[in-house]
Amino acid sequence: MKRVFAVLLSVSVIMLAGGLAFGQAFPTKPIHLVTAEAGGTSDLLARAFAQDLAAAIGQQVIVENRGGGMLPGAYVAKAPADGYTLLLFANSFWLAPLMRDNVPYDPVKGFVPVMTVATAPNVLVVNPSVPVSNVKEFIALAKSRPKKLTYSSAATGTVGHLAAELFKSTTGVDLVRTQQSGMAAAVLAVASGQVDCMFANAVMQHVKAGKMKALGVSTQKPSPIAPDVPTIASTVPGYKSLASFILFAPAGTPAAVVKKLNQELKKVMGKPEIDKKLAALGVDVEANTPEEARDEIQAELVSMGKVIKSAKIRAD
Repeated sequence: MKRVFAVLLSVSVIMLAGGLAFGQAFPTKPIHLVTAEAGGTSDLLARAFAQDLAAAIGQQVIVENRGGGMLPGAYVAKAPADGYTLLLFANSFWLAPLMRDNVPYDPVKGFVPVMTVATAPNVLVVNPSVPVSNVKEFIALAKSRPKKLTYSSAATGTVGHLAAELFKSTTGVDLVRTQQSGMAAAVLAVASGQVDCMFANAVMQHVKAGKMKALGVSTQKPSPIAPDVPTIASTVPGYKSLASFILFAPAGTPAAVVKKLNQELKKVMGKPEIDKKLAALGVDVEANTPEEARDEIQAELVSMGKVIKSAKIRAD
């Protein structure tokens, strides 16, 4: 029995040592960072830190655009679990199974979070012709005009769409959704007065130009992205809706590799020049731990799962 225990102990030590050695040696070749379409926030975010991360780890970091929807996740799910193929994506990646059938990956079992790189608050904005100046007045107006006020959003299941449905379920207002062909079209619909309001990030330039009015931001605390805009939560307690951009590795990636990626990326995200780049994109640096990123995903699966089920949201 002692001999068997000694053998098992030796094997465990060898495996642990091997994992640590692999983590210390990593990386020895370029890393491929997969995102969605070129020009989207995930893509621009990846490109904002890729060069600095490459310098930190001594290897190329190649940003790859693999299209929209479920394509990037499906691609990375099949990649070797060695840390050389990573995925940077937002909430729709892990919420997809709640809204679709036959999703070609399991966001929980098939991936391991490395870090929440950044978050972007949604801002509740209205066309200047809407006669309100704050969230409280907006709720009162919407309740006085049930099914009369419209909100603009891009594809079903996007962060802006779910933020609006969460607002509806939390406040009891009845806004009517108008789906647009994309985010640019959704923004234009509000700015031109065709649609009354929307929940979106990266719209403060339109507010500053006088094409929209900002009523509230979806963070629990005031956001550096919109420092003069009060939180929605100050009127609607508990309201929170963020676009979270999380870096993933395929499940089975050695813990030492995940830890090294997290540590090196955390150093990069702490640079003032990176913070400035991200602020220009309308996102805030997060840079948390793998465990915190995992807990964030689990919490949103519960909270948004209730909204998706209640509103019968289907993205098929």
